[in-house]
Amino acid sequence: MELTRQPGTGAIDGPRLARLLGTPDLAWLVERARRRLVSGQPLTGSVSLGDPTPAQRAAVERLLARAPGGGRSLSVRLDAVDAVLRRSGASPGGLAFAVEALTGPVTPLAQARYEEEAAWERAHAPLDELTVPPLVDWAARVRADGLARRLGRAPDTTHTLLAGGCAALRALPADPAVSLPAFAAQVLGSAHALDDGTPLATLTLSGARALTGFPDGQGAEWRREAWASAGLLRDELSSTVLTLNLRGTPSLDRMAEEGEPTVLTLRRLTRRPPTAAPPVVWICENPTVLATAADTLGPECPPLVCLQGQPSAAALTLLRGLHEHGAALHYHGDFDWGGLRIAGVLHRRVPWQPWRYTAADYRAAVSRNASPPPSPLVGTPTETPWEPALAAAVAELGVRVEEERELGLLLSDLA
Repeated sequence: MELTRQPGTGAIDGPRLARLLGTPDLAWLVERARRRLVSGQPLTGSVSLGDPTPAQRAAVERLLARAPGGGRSLSVRLDAVDAVLRRSGASPGGLAFAVEALTGPVTPLAQARYEEEAAWERAHAPLDELTVPPLVDWAARVRADGLARRLGRAPDTTHTLLAGGCAALRALPADPAVSLPAFAAQVLGSAHALDDGTPLATLTLSGARALTGFPDGQGAEWRREAWASAGLLRDELSSTVLTLNLRGTPSLDRMAEEGEPTVLTLRRLTRRPPTAAPPVVWICENPTVLATAADTLGPECPPLVCLQGQPSAAALTLLRGLHEHGAALHYHGDFDWGGLRIAGVLHRRVPWQPWRYTAADYRAAVSRNASPPPSPLVGTPTETPWEPALAAAVAELGVRVEEERELGLLLSDLA
């Protein structure tokens, strides 16, 4: 054992300390003293060992120069050990210094906890760089529920994880839409950084959904659409939008003459978008509305686009193009929290006007559909920035009116 200098106390005499306190038969005594230091307790009072061996009793006798008491347990006063170490010169600083010399530095538990929490706080520092309100709220939830902490497991890896995730989120939503691997390569330095199952993909997708308002779900198709809601595409063919009587390409013109619905892929919209836009485009949430309009009105139906739920990258690409070409967009969806959330997502990405989708329209719809009575409202409330009174009315009446129950009224508008 090398000599260890203790400021203001002199040097530990390593060989003497090893003979006095560093023997295997006194390891229990050193361990109990260290435990007290870790817990922040003073090295005073007694420590005990049950059923000691004769060798352990003899070791205590050699240390204290007196026979220990009898009985089935062995008790040693730490004050007495401290005094022996100081007098002998083995550890002029006393028992605390001797314990550290024999077992290594001691960090009190309270200090260790403080240092650990400080390390976790530094690990979450990248969250402070998020300034968009939905992401600020998401960052607060990440801190509170420990998502990044669970994914990263240690402060250093969590900091690296959050630095990458926040860098990706600051670049979202991607407009125009890009492929997910290309985005990952450009922003994160690896085309596979956001592959399914990686902690970085889990964290970033959670933030992307907070940014776009995409609802909870699971499965490969749900993840594909969740990424697409932020403009990140797994491929160009899986993202589609359903249309009726749009024109602007030869194939669209032909289908409009027949009054037949058309499914447009993102690939088609990015490579050969419609070259013209009508003055007004109507937008619905549910395919039943569009299918019934095709059956009932055929070629006479005005241009209609169906989101089929959350607006896909294809739908957003189409509607943005129509808006940029001068089309006025009018939207209707389900009167429930899910429908309002879809409308909110669309409203943040593309300007539109309500199509019988105001507070007054909701109240009238509830009255019209009293029999059979509408089903109770479920889900998490959301805001309706195009008309705040609508969210208030939905919360007040507490029932949902599906778009299909308003089908006759919507068809009369289209006719």
